Amino acid sequence: MALFLNILLNNVIPLFLVIAVGFIVRRTRGLDVKTLSNINFYILSPAVVFNLLYTTDITMSLFGQVIAFFFIFMLLQYVVCSVVIKIRKLEGGMPAALRNSVLFANSANYGLPINQLAFSGNPLTLGVQVIILMLQSFIPNTYGIYSVNAHRAKLKDIWRTIAGQPVIYAIPAALLLRFLEVPLPNSIQTPLNYLYTAFIGMALLTLGVQLGAMKWTFAKKGSTNVAISVFLRLIAGPLLAALTVWMMGIEGLVAKALIVSSAVPTSLSSMILAVQFDNEPEFSSQTVFFSTLLSTLTVTGTIAVLQI
Repeated sequence: MALFLNILLNNVIPLFLVIAVGFIVRRTRGLDVKTLSNINFYILSPAVVFNLLYTTDITMSLFGQVIAFFFIFMLLQYVVCSVVIKIRKLEGGMPAALRNSVLFANSANYGLPINQLAFSGNPLTLGVQVIILMLQSFIPNTYGIYSVNAHRAKLKDIWRTIAGQPVIYAIPAALLLRFLEVPLPNSIQTPLNYLYTAFIGMALLTLGVQLGAMKWTFAKKGSTNVAISVFLRLIAGPLLAALTVWMMGIEGLVAKALIVSSAVPTSLSSMILAVQFDNEPEFSSQTVFFSTLLSTLTVTGTIAVLQI
């Protein structure tokens, strides 16, 4: 019970208070969600990824192990989503929206604090979470963009859009500077720290503004798709992660950190992608909202089962 209240008071309620501010301001002042989405997409996200990769201590063996886990885990999730899409006979932009809502986990402003809380700031488990965050930033800016545009745009236009995403350059730049041990001057590190600090609040405000702009209509088919997405993200996610670490023979704190990282709710990036490219924004916003709300129970349960 103490763990549940700790997660609720220190992680979930603060998130929803910021979301509520965005919701209220949108309803009363009419903020433009597209502008906020652009700020998140092109400025804050790459700055956060670069800063974490550059400053967190990560060994090459851990790097390889987590990357291998990530791609096996994502493949399993993709297969499960494809089966659901076929059974549900989803069409248009909905298959991509459903996949993105399941494949993209909130590894930054939810996963990082949960990792720090559950593992008491352990540097090994923090390294695991940062690698997952890096991959969860790269995939939406490549596959994610392709998926929401594949049914309506030419491939060359999609590749041009992907090539314009700053985060795909921020990742190799940070890794290269780490490898070469190049120190960043304060004139660069300080603004990076400012942007890192701004990211969480701005992303949550963007979600609140998008929720405030929605009609909140719950047709039976639409609400069923949201429920399926939330189930696949919060319940199937950690179960498939546990299967993956078992198949790979990963044990100890690394295995537990990987499972916890897979139990977090739907990423804000899935909603930002949906808004940015006008692909089922209402569905995507609802999956973020409800998965974040219900994760209070499921993430706490996952941590309890792992006996961290």
